[in-house]
Order: sequence, then C-alpha cells, then structure tokens
Amino acid sequence: MLLNTLIVVLTVVLMEVFSIVAHKYVMHGFGWGWHRSHHEPRTGWFEKNDLYAVVFAGVAIALIWYGTRGVWPLQWIGAGMTAYGLLYFVAHDGLVHRRWPFRYTPRSGYLKRLYQAHRMHHAVEGREGAVSFGFLYAPPVATLKQQLHALHGGRLQRHPDAATAPQDAQAASPGAN
Repeated sequence: MLLNTLIVVLTVVLMEVFSIVAHKYVMHGFGWGWHRSHHEPRTGWFEKNDLYAVVFAGVAIALIWYGTRGVWPLQWIGAGMTAYGLLYFVAHDGLVHRRWPFRYTPRSGYLKRLYQAHRMHHAVEGREGAVSFGFLYAPPVATLKQQLHALHGGRLQRHPDAATAPQDAQAASPGAN
C-alpha cells in the first residue's frame, strides 16, 4: 500500500516536470494549433486546447485498465496522472482561468505566486517569448519579471488573456505585485 501511494505521488511530481516540457516545447511548438485557443478569447465553454486533457485522460484510463488486469504498477501511474489532472483542473482552469464558478483571487503565499506566474505566461501575445510553463510549480515572480524584461526589453505588449476575467488583466502585467 505504501509503495502504491509513493508511485501515485511520484507520478504527480513527474507529471509536472513532463507538463513543463510539453507546454514549452510541444504546446508552444508544433502543437500550437491546439494550444493557440488557450491564448485567444474563448468563444464557448470549451477550447481546442482541451484536446490535450482528453489525450492525457485517455492515456491515464488505458494505464488504469491495463494495471487492473495485472500489469502492476500501471494502475497507480494512471491514478497519479488522474490526480495531477484534478490538481490542474482546480489550479489552472479554476483558480487562474475561472472556467468554473469559483471566484477567488489569492492575496498571498503559494497560490498567489502560482496565479501571478501563469498570468505572466499570458502577458505576451502568441507563442514566442512566454515565461513560466509550469501548471503547479511557479518560479519566483521577480525571476519571471527579469526573464520577461530580458526577452522583451521593455517592449512587452501587455496582452490581457481573454480566457480570464477582465478585472484580472492587471495581474498579467509584469509590473503587477
């Protein structure tokens, strides 16, 4: 039981590492066709970027299915992927992008840093020159401000992400707290 729990927790951690790499090099690279919708105004409940969640959910389901048929530890890896997906849904879709009726703007601590880091990710238009590709890990805000300044040299076009409520556009600004 302890080993299975460890596998789930380790999978969640490794999913964040995988997600950072996939977000930076796939979603902002050759997979931009799906991810672009996440950086543009959303016109309905869903966006094309949600297809990534469908793909990863399919992988998790397949792992759980094979694992429950005797291919240990696949079900626990799939459970960790599912747990990561839930955390992503709450933190990214709920807290940052408010895609469900949860209206909370963190004022301090880890959640504020996570919120600001992802808003700074959306502070640039297009796929080039973005910072902070994690979903559950956020570098220090001061570091991200320095990276944005180095990449854009004060020429940053402030791009309020339409996927988030307009009153939060200020948080996308590199000068925000």
